[in-house]
Amino acid sequence: MAEATSKGTIVLTGANGDLGRAIITNIASSYNIASNHRGIYAVRNLPSAGALLQALRHSPSSGSHVHEVVSLNLERLDDVREFAKNINERVSKGEIPAISVLVLSAGYLEAEQQTWLDKGLDATWVVNYLSQWLLTLLLLQSMDRENGRVVVLGSHSHDPYDEFNDGMMGGYFAEDKWKTIFGDSTEPVAKGTWSSTQEDPSWCAGLRRYAASKLCLVMMIGELQRRLDEDPLLSSISILGIDPGWMATGISRRHPNYSFARIIMPWVAGALSWLRPSGMFRTPTRSAQDVVEVMFNETLLGDIKPKGLYMKGATQAEVSTEARDKGKRQMVWRDSVAYANLKEGDTVLLNWK
Repeated sequence: MAEATSKGTIVLTGANGDLGRAIITNIASSYNIASNHRGIYAVRNLPSAGALLQALRHSPSSGSHVHEVVSLNLERLDDVREFAKNINERVSKGEIPAISVLVLSAGYLEAEQQTWLDKGLDATWVVNYLSQWLLTLLLLQSMDRENGRVVVLGSHSHDPYDEFNDGMMGGYFAEDKWKTIFGDSTEPVAKGTWSSTQEDPSWCAGLRRYAASKLCLVMMIGELQRRLDEDPLLSSISILGIDPGWMATGISRRHPNYSFARIIMPWVAGALSWLRPSGMFRTPTRSAQDVVEVMFNETLLGDIKPKGLYMKGATQAEVSTEARDKGKRQMVWRDSVAYANLKEGDTVLLNWK
């Protein structure tokens, strides 16, 4: 049976990343959250999760937070299906409580390299978007039907017109040809022919592909919320997004200036995030506080059961023009169904096609 004291389960991808660990540390530091929720924390490689396990062991509420660290390779859709199947079976048997919050925190960034996976799909797009989109749809059957929440980690990069993308850390959207990411097909982004290393061998190409994958995730917020709202079984579930800001984390390790940024930027971001908590430069600890607020605050920005919101830190923000484009959102959704080979019966979402 599920733990008598657990109100719900937290499922979080990318648990071993700098931000993922900071989110989990924040959860485990709150007795109220930790003691009332079981954590299922997914990492790509269990043997390399030592820092995460140590953080959990030394958290103030370590003894009261039931948790497990499990392997999930988001490069493989079969792994995603097996991971979701295991959770769904355990929830249906009452072994663990229903999912209160699903946090899509995993991220992957290539700079001057480019990797393709099964069926010629771009690795950045699969890891950051397609696998986490599929995971969400597969796990809907195990979500808390009254208060379940999906939290998407977005990025300022999803919007080519965001002022930060033209600043000292940007410039990769400078040319007009990159300012519109989607045309009449998802394929160029899905297969990495848009902003490929062949077309642009610089680090900018990888950052643009990362941005395109984040755009897909941000599109998912509005599109999935619309479909949930129309579903008589799932209409109380909400999906929310948050831009965690720019942090000097390991996701940027392939960037040519990473070593410098890893040393200098934590100090700069620490000072700037103190002056402007929702500004662009933040620390993982600061961003984790904002993410946990989005995960559990039942009246975010005064809304009862907030739905479809996108936050920059603690401030509500507007998503990009392309992310608001209903036609493009539906195109990406339909193509995702095909690329993920989603079939009847895979998800409880009524309007899944």
